[in-house]
Amino acid sequence: NQAKYVAQQLIKTGKPVYAKIGASVSLEEGTGGAKISDQGSVEAGGPASKAGLKAGDVITKLDDTVIDSGPTLIGEIWTHKPGDQVTITYERGGKTQTAELTLASRTGDS
Repeated sequence: NQAKYVAQQLIKTGKPVYAKIGASVSLEEGTGGAKISDQGSVEAGGPASKAGLKAGDVITKLDDTVIDSGPTLIGEIWTHKPGDQVTITYERGGKTQTAELTLASRTGDS
């Protein structure tokens, strides 16, 4: 589905369009999920910011899919389209919390 969507966007606009949560995550393994990178990694006014996510939060689920690393989260986000609403499960200070957010769009290089 993602390949078809991106192909349609390429045809329509000449550039690929991807979904994003508006936060940078660490690519390191062993964090128990996708850890939002420290300082300046949550885009002001973006979906993650609006949902209350902060640097240091560890995302452990996207909807019902378990997230074990940053690359897993990125791959799972790419199965969605901008505008899709998702539920993020994350850990902060040893407590598990959830947040609803609407995915934004990111234009890639053509």
